[in-house]
Amino acid sequence: MTELLRDAPVWTPVVGRFQLHLVDAGSGGRPWESSGDLCSIGSAEGNDLRLQVSTVSRFHCEIRSSAEGVRIVDLGSLNGTLVDGVSVKDAFLRSGSVIRVGGATLRFQLLERGNRLLVSNRTAFGNLHGVSASMRAAFALMEKAAGSDATVLLEGETGTGKGQGAEAIHRASARRERPFVVVDCGAMPANLIESELFGHEKGAFTGADVRRRGVFEEAAGGTIFLDEIGELPLDLQPKLLRALENRQVRTLGSNVYRPVDVRIIAATNRDLRTEVNQGRFRSDLFFRLSVVRVVLPPLRQRPEDMELVVLALLRQLGAGPSSVARFGTPAFLAGLSRSAWPGNVRELRNYLERCLVFGEQMPLGDDARVSRPAVAAPSVDANLPYTEARRRALDVFEAGYVRALLEAHGGRVATAARAAGVDRVYLYRLIRRHSIAPPP
Repeated sequence: MTELLRDAPVWTPVVGRFQLHLVDAGSGGRPWESSGDLCSIGSAEGNDLRLQVSTVSRFHCEIRSSAEGVRIVDLGSLNGTLVDGVSVKDAFLRSGSVIRVGGATLRFQLLERGNRLLVSNRTAFGNLHGVSASMRAAFALMEKAAGSDATVLLEGETGTGKGQGAEAIHRASARRERPFVVVDCGAMPANLIESELFGHEKGAFTGADVRRRGVFEEAAGGTIFLDEIGELPLDLQPKLLRALENRQVRTLGSNVYRPVDVRIIAATNRDLRTEVNQGRFRSDLFFRLSVVRVVLPPLRQRPEDMELVVLALLRQLGAGPSSVARFGTPAFLAGLSRSAWPGNVRELRNYLERCLVFGEQMPLGDDARVSRPAVAAPSVDANLPYTEARRRALDVFEAGYVRALLEAHGGRVATAARAAGVDRVYLYRLIRRHSIAPPP
């Protein structure tokens, strides 16, 4: 194994332990007791607490214990989650709270003794950095995953570092000398994804002039990273599931199955359990992908990591000692910690890069909008209703901005998205919405 895996994870007491009592008449049985920080509740197999009640969704809700307290989060259930008679999406629980999950009633009881979480004793995994318990818990899972060929599902908001986590797992694994192939399921037209994954034979469809290998063949012996797996069309999900289970693929236009030797890491900014409840993602594929499930926390939930993350990003950007000193002051870091960072580490990196370009601390949030130079307002037709005039002005701005952005970056959508501080999938949507052709 690599240097990343030499230090074993350690157990650290972090969160409170709790029990859930099923209080419906005639239920009986022993209460469920937590052993970690999460409890998934639903009717499907694979939940920590399975309630085989018709009104309970397959993945109904989740209880999360942290240093801040114990929260319950509804996972897009069909019948909702109630706490003490109040319908909730995300709420803190108190000891003695009564939880209504579909047609089942549970009583929540916080225990005196806490649970210990497995966390890494390292503060970095590849290009991911953090000293917080949530990040070191993610590092511990990724370190263990790297020592096996298990399929990994990385979840987290846009910009939390899922791609870097996937590559770090690959680099720390026994497959590190073999290919690491990325497939962006959200940025690829649906009619091309199957050919991209499995390949096609010559003449398989109109325009298939030569045989093309799919990524399962290209990544032989290595790792396939399926980014934005939640965007995979529903009709392709059984084919991917079959490939994962049988380790065989069939190219388009062929009747022959070929064995493949690859490791799969998938990532999504959605909660796939909610997608399962809504019928947009297959539950059997979710279980197959989430053998090891790692959730990367957003930057706003780990302010104690800000200094380490900023210094690491400055080094990656090639900042000199004077720049590191200028942008590493306690006052500057405190200001960064107060910002929401909806784009997470990716947004922070773009901001720091702007600071380095201009050689000064750039404004944040509302101050940034105030300091920008004024631009000429687009012409408007006062005869139109306000909402229609606003929509047209926004369309003009979006189309002009996206064209200029793509031109500035030679039509490379991924690079343009990083520069603009937006997700690739969102930029592709803007391109399609305004029918923008890539620059020559």
